[in-house]
Amino acid sequence: MSEPIHHAQLEWDEQGQPLSSEFGDVYFSRANGLEETRHVFLQHNHLPERWQTLAADDKFTIAETGFGSGLNFLAAWELWLQTAPETAQLHFVTVEKFPLNKQDLQRALALWPSLADLAAQLIAAYPVFVGTGIHRLKFMGGRINLTLVINDAALGFKQLLASTHPLFADRSAKVDAWFLDGFAPSKNPQMWSDELFIAIAQLSKPGTTAATFSAAGIVKQGLKLAGFTIQKVPGFGRKREMLKAEQTQAFVTPVSELALMRSYSPFPVPWTIYEYQIPARKTAVIIGGGLAGCTSARALAERGWQVTLVERHTQLAQEASGNPQGVLYAKLSHKQEAQAEFNLSALQFAQGFYQLRWPTIGARCGVLQLAHTESEQQLHEHLRARFVHASPLVEFVSAEQASEIARVPLQHAGLYFPQAGWINPRRLCEQLVDHPAIQVINHTQVMQLEREQDQWQVCTAEGELIAQAAIAIIANARDARVFAQTQDLPIKSIRGQITYLPATTASQALATVICSEGYIAPAEQNLHCTGATFNLHDEDTRLRAADHQTNLDNLHRPLASIYGDWQPLAADQLQGRVAFRCSLPDYLPLVGPVADANAMQERFAALRKNARAPVHLPGCYHPGLFINIGHGSRGLAYTPLCAELLAAHINNEIPPMPRDLANALNPARFLIRKLIKNK
Repeated sequence: MSEPIHHAQLEWDEQGQPLSSEFGDVYFSRANGLEETRHVFLQHNHLPERWQTLAADDKFTIAETGFGSGLNFLAAWELWLQTAPETAQLHFVTVEKFPLNKQDLQRALALWPSLADLAAQLIAAYPVFVGTGIHRLKFMGGRINLTLVINDAALGFKQLLASTHPLFADRSAKVDAWFLDGFAPSKNPQMWSDELFIAIAQLSKPGTTAATFSAAGIVKQGLKLAGFTIQKVPGFGRKREMLKAEQTQAFVTPVSELALMRSYSPFPVPWTIYEYQIPARKTAVIIGGGLAGCTSARALAERGWQVTLVERHTQLAQEASGNPQGVLYAKLSHKQEAQAEFNLSALQFAQGFYQLRWPTIGARCGVLQLAHTESEQQLHEHLRARFVHASPLVEFVSAEQASEIARVPLQHAGLYFPQAGWINPRRLCEQLVDHPAIQVINHTQVMQLEREQDQWQVCTAEGELIAQAAIAIIANARDARVFAQTQDLPIKSIRGQITYLPATTASQALATVICSEGYIAPAEQNLHCTGATFNLHDEDTRLRAADHQTNLDNLHRPLASIYGDWQPLAADQLQGRVAFRCSLPDYLPLVGPVADANAMQERFAALRKNARAPVHLPGCYHPGLFINIGHGSRGLAYTPLCAELLAAHINNEIPPMPRDLANALNPARFLIRKLIKNK
């Protein structure tokens, strides 16, 4: 789970260059930092030559120790645009323990006017850091991907491994080139540890290269430990020597037979490991045209996959994704648990995902979460310690400040999310599938899912073939239960009813989304959208006057100043909409490969008696079958990051979140929990 972090403390010399106060070292060469980057990292990893020979939809992954000012990333980005195919993707993965704050980043990058356009994009997307974790930033429609890991270098890279079990560490997505940067070993020996170099080895493959400005003994020994062949070459400027290296054979993580034979395994049970190869023809079929299906389709299409999306209605986003105004909303928490970390990561990724889309899908008008009850007030006080300096992600506002933001009188203090707002999910879905690699089949319901000759076939209830592809993604929410492969998932269906309220003279002033017991958004086409009710074990699809009254009553306290205009309305005359949220018992979504339940139960049966039984075998999953469901009422916040995680699974990429968090979303988690509880 996330730990507190400290931003870099800088000093600035007479030339305006940054120095680390903590390590007493420069961020880049005083002679010319950009030319040093080009010499050390770009030239000696042979990147121009390697990128010119890439195929159209290839990906290339660089990993870096020490993001610093981002200069290496921007130099690689610039070279990529000059040499790589337009449809290839660059993945740049970097670990930083002491990130610069945004103001210092802007000042440092101003030293390189030739990179100003790229620097402006980085600065605009630069996240707010409230603890250790992983931030995925995407540029140029996914052509450039930055994975910014805030952590100690060794710990950060270890979280990118598929497993810390030594027999399965090699199942991780691999790095093509390493930029071993950071402060000099003499200034920061803690970073250049054996643990770091073992993680580097596990994330590398034969042919992976590395370059570093340092020729220190600790670095040479570490690279040899990682299985790299080293060569000394001339350094940059006054520096006489530097190192270039290449891993010439696959690294085998050492493990003793005695450790494997113990009755209580010291390693994590590798049930999350699944064996999957990217198919020769990158084709996918997605079942469900809501937020989960459409974000998944776009994520794959941007990676060169040909996608067929099948939707049972005549239009997209007709079920739980069909409300005219949905709120970009996530519940922050001070607790150290998976749900809290996922909510924070999803919200931050979603804000970046929608940054350029807002004008056509909704309004980035901000969201106010009011402390309308005593328990909410206590929660906000607990949040203050972690998030008080997290502006512009979230701001703590008084009732007076909240009233000024909302432009209507409010009685409660709250949290304000200035980068959030309301979105029309249907408009968003239509925009997401507007891509030449995505074909949409409407008005067709998938009822059967079968694998034939390495292809997944989706068929009607009568067995008529609709489409087939190398992989299939189930994204039809609660209706996933119709398929044999997913019928036993503990899916919960939760009825929700929203109410449409006519805009009044007073309510027209509302300038932001208000969340309290329910939510209400600013008027769109003279109507406000408010709700929603929450009814478990309720399958009634009809509008109910009692639920309209509940939605109205929930506005009384937070919006007393304008509630009076709506109070006389007859609840049985109001219009609205009923939909069914899909949720799971732990309120986290299901994202990843679909388990072969019978085979998994047989392979991991020993967990019934021993939760750390020595089962040294991978999980059992249906080859090429994936799922992305269970987003509850937070689909707008959750689905962009979940689609990115799913695409990383499918395309064999470094994941956009720490391993522990990705494992918490694994669809097999409930099956494994049942085994451990001997159910």
